[in-house]
Amino acid sequence: MAEGFWLLRDFLDSGGWVLWSILLVTVLLWTLMVERLWFLARVFPTEAGQLQQRWLARADRTSPAARHIRAAWLSRAHQHLGRFLPMVRVLIALCPLLGLLGTVSGMIEVFDVMALSGNGNPRAMAAGVSRATVPTMAGMVIAISGLFCLARLDQQSRRALQRLNDRLRFE
Repeated sequence: MAEGFWLLRDFLDSGGWVLWSILLVTVLLWTLMVERLWFLARVFPTEAGQLQQRWLARADRTSPAARHIRAAWLSRAHQHLGRFLPMVRVLIALCPLLGLLGTVSGMIEVFDVMALSGNGNPRAMAAGVSRATVPTMAGMVIAISGLFCLARLDQQSRRALQRLNDRLRFE
């Protein structure tokens, strides 16, 4: 366990401060996505059931006022389902940009080495190239995996809202 921690720390150090920033964004991103998955699996079905019971308990379900109430309930459910998704989208877009920042800072390090020692120190240049490529790779991997999960969250949210819409029938 401790060895794994040190390996992870060495990996993060190899990318510099940018890779640590990507880790922070990743933790926040996956926390929000797990929360949304939990909401869709555990919380929203209960809320939808309660809304259906309230709807079926109404004597009037066909008047214009009832239609407006239904539309308001569905709108509120849509807001609950979409909570945090804009933030998730921003964090997914931020990951490759942070990776690109790591590329630029790593290449600046390479150019600094070249300026100080000429162009004949390949070991020092390799460290800068590594520092440039690791954050780029990490940012892309996190963004791609986040996109897959976001697509699933969007799909499940749309389906849950459609099911609720179908359950709140006009009669």
